[in-house]
Amino acid sequence: MTNNDATFQYIVIGGGTAGCLMANRLSADPANRVLLLEAGKRDTYPWIHIPVGYLYCIGNPRADWMYHTEPDKGLNGRSLRYPRGKTLGGCSSINGMLYTRGQARDYDNWARQTGDEAWNWENSLNDFKAHEDHYRLDDGADPETGGNSRFSDTHGHGGEWRIEKQRLRWDVLDSFAEAAVEMGIEKTNDFNSGDNAGVGYFDVNQRSGWRWNTSKAFLRPAKSRSNLTIWTEAQVEKLNFETAADGTLRCTGAVVHRGGQTERVRARREVVLSAGAVNSPKILQLSGIGPAALLKSHGIDVILDAPVGENLQDHLQIRAVYKVRGTRTLNTLSNSLFGKALIGLEYLLKRSGPMSMAPSQLGAFVRSDPARPYANLEYHVQPLSLEAFGEDLHDFPAVTVSVCNLNPTSRGHVHIGSADFRDPPKIAPNYLATEEDRKIAAESLKQVRQLMGQPAMQVYQPEEFKPGTQYQSDDELAKLAGDIATTIFHPVGTAKMGRVDDSSAVVDPQLRLKGVEGLRVVDASIMPEITSGNTNSPTLMIAEKAARWILSGR
Repeated sequence: MTNNDATFQYIVIGGGTAGCLMANRLSADPANRVLLLEAGKRDTYPWIHIPVGYLYCIGNPRADWMYHTEPDKGLNGRSLRYPRGKTLGGCSSINGMLYTRGQARDYDNWARQTGDEAWNWENSLNDFKAHEDHYRLDDGADPETGGNSRFSDTHGHGGEWRIEKQRLRWDVLDSFAEAAVEMGIEKTNDFNSGDNAGVGYFDVNQRSGWRWNTSKAFLRPAKSRSNLTIWTEAQVEKLNFETAADGTLRCTGAVVHRGGQTERVRARREVVLSAGAVNSPKILQLSGIGPAALLKSHGIDVILDAPVGENLQDHLQIRAVYKVRGTRTLNTLSNSLFGKALIGLEYLLKRSGPMSMAPSQLGAFVRSDPARPYANLEYHVQPLSLEAFGEDLHDFPAVTVSVCNLNPTSRGHVHIGSADFRDPPKIAPNYLATEEDRKIAAESLKQVRQLMGQPAMQVYQPEEFKPGTQYQSDDELAKLAGDIATTIFHPVGTAKMGRVDDSSAVVDPQLRLKGVEGLRVVDASIMPEITSGNTNSPTLMIAEKAARWILSGR
């Protein structure tokens, strides 16, 4: 039932990475009544806040939507677990906590594709800095380079989004960095200046050894505002629309399933859809906006025929595992009660050690081929190994060298599987579907072998456990990539942003849904092309820009 209490200026759907920032920014003006809808629970689950707790959140319905992909030809018929955050903070509550922006060229390409220079690197940099709180500027000058640092030109301080140095190190990771240098890869202490080429330790979204999610960063300061209403365990069934006398279609609100009942909520100004690259297209399709044939096949009336759910892109990481000797790894440290006790005690006393670990500590951005003009591979190097997230570590000392193609040319889709909002969507990433992607997969595995063959790593007598040295040809390695690769949890692109005359675009350059008034999509689904790095922080930048536009009336 619609009543005055269920009418707001703005409704934000999805209390995840983008939605938390949007709720904060839109409710900063007390004249704006804002409703934030989150399908999951509040982020009170303890493992959300302990960094290593991602192991207990992924694959746990308390914090994860529990999605899986369709069997994928490029993965030799395998289906993958596809984690998506289902709690306040969304994916920022279960992700790897790595702060990476990508490359300047990513945003310059977006500006060219959309025809809007607001998306170029220089302009997007201001929106990154607007919420940033970087530890290297805590004392007003970068401690790594002294008072002459130009670090503040590209980084911010005093914002809500805390970025800190990792609180542990491993000899074997330091040696991998030296091996990279021996191969001609430069060291870097900042992956976020616009050119991320090099090897170094990732910065992380943590505060004093605790995970720093967007719920803490953006909702905690705003929760006392009387004009901000937050509903958790409130799943959107569909959006509502009205057609004006002149034929204009307008989104007026949503139908929400909450407490076992259905409620209608109205937005006087805008509905902001920030449910993510999987759930935003699902909600749009359930509402009658999407590919007409798909909607008709599920008995849904077509309100607008649009390519919603197409253009799915993701980073596929190929996980090579090497047994090592003569060094400490998390495998051996955690495979005894005494070792586990030491790990727990260190975190209890110092908030450091393995329990403060991001899933990946050391990173590298490199070229798969020296002839390439920019880094097109990202490495995540870990002092551990396991068959899959959620399973036990191997009982031998090992390192995992994961590598992903930053700019995949394969495209997939997200389609509803039925007209019931409770049912999961069908996710088909279509990995390794192009010859270029298969070629880069083979090149990347060869490069991993070169890195492990450098003197700095040979002291550990590395033995290739996966994929195995018996596989040598490009065809063999590309096929093996399909056997051992997994998602790195970066789906984007399913509500593509583009020029008004771009038939493949769902939203315009200001993120307004084409053909509908009063509705914007603000999350990773709007990326026309995936960024050259992890996607969480770019999603915050998108939300910062969108909030500014909404409030300024652009």
